[in-house]
Amino acid sequence: RIEVDANKKNPLDFVLWFTKGKFEGQALVWDSPWGRGYPGWHIECSAMSMKYLGEQIDIHTGGIDHVQIHHTNEIAQSEAATGKPWVKYWMHNEFIVIPSGKMSKSAGGFTTLQALIDAGFDALDYRWFLLGAHYRSQQSYTLEAIEGARASRKSLRDRLRALSRKAGEGIAAAELGDAAQAYLRAFTAAMEDDLNTPRALAELWAILKDPAIDPTQALCAAFEMDRILGMDLAGAAAEETAPAEDLEFAASVEALIQQRLEAKKSKDFARADSIRAELKAQGIVLEDGPAGTIWRRG
Repeated sequence: RIEVDANKKNPLDFVLWFTKGKFEGQALVWDSPWGRGYPGWHIECSAMSMKYLGEQIDIHTGGIDHVQIHHTNEIAQSEAATGKPWVKYWMHNEFIVIPSGKMSKSAGGFTTLQALIDAGFDALDYRWFLLGAHYRSQQSYTLEAIEGARASRKSLRDRLRALSRKAGEGIAAAELGDAAQAYLRAFTAAMEDDLNTPRALAELWAILKDPAIDPTQALCAAFEMDRILGMDLAGAAAEETAPAEDLEFAASVEALIQQRLEAKKSKDFARADSIRAELKAQGIVLEDGPAGTIWRRG
């Protein structure tokens, strides 16, 4: 049974102004010709958009769940108010899905960037993960997927550092030759094709791995691509490679962590505790989390 609001001309009309809120004692209410209340979600968005962006905008983004109701209502009220086409291009992104369904704050199934950072990931690992799929395609969010993105980004940084050592000085001042320009044009074409980021990343990897491209040219083109991607590639290229002794020490720590993991799996907790104690004696602190075990110097 559906209760119809007798004040509506059409039962399907949406509310522009609420005089009876569903929350008792709501703080944000205003006097209006229609009574004391507050704006509906749809008119709220149109009003804020017009205040700051004007009566017409080029691009409006949002999730696909907003297509049928929220954005349709925004169009109806905005164009009725101004008599002008409101939005030129709508870009609706698909959901990020987790094993239990779509990632949603309202449903409780979501994570935060801080949680990823606390688990030992970099914010750019998550950005790289997102760039790996087209925004109109669903993307599966799992720990394995984020770890894969982290490993891929590490390979990218390693490649950039290797090219930087070969290139030496003068990267910023380099003028791109025809071959490098061709990669840039292909990258631009991918981004202009409805933000096809997976194909754009393929062009980035291709120029960095092309032996026929001078390292300076490759880096210069990559940094130009990064003006769009925002992955701090210049910073990655400038990172200093750890001394050999530090790399050897890190490898030994990782080996012990792996031994500890295997001991825990076989329920040899005494061995696992002894490995933690051994590392602690070397000044290494272990932190177990959902992303696995990470270590730092204490």
